[in-house]
Amino acid sequence: MSFQAYLDNIEVKTGKTPEEFIQMAHQKGLDSPATKASDIVQWLADDFQLGRGHAMAIVHIIKHGAQISDKHVGTAGSHRDESNTLRLTGKDT
Repeated sequence: MSFQAYLDNIEVKTGKTPEEFIQMAHQKGLDSPATKASDIVQWLADDFQLGRGHAMAIVHIIKHGAQISDKHVGTAGSHRDESNTLRLTGKDT
């Protein structure tokens, strides 16, 4: 599953776009560079029942924004993304 597909699935499950998760993390003070991933994962598990894999995708966008590695961009596998820039505004935009 591609990184973007993870984010789209999270949106379907929670009704929240990636941008909304970034905003909520900011409001909770969880967007500091010093914040541990485990703190964000725990929040996402408690409030949204997200598992570790999906939570780590949200951790990435909170800490690094929309940019991802070129590692899977344009490859032929099931984990490939079309771009190294994720769509954070929601799956229907």
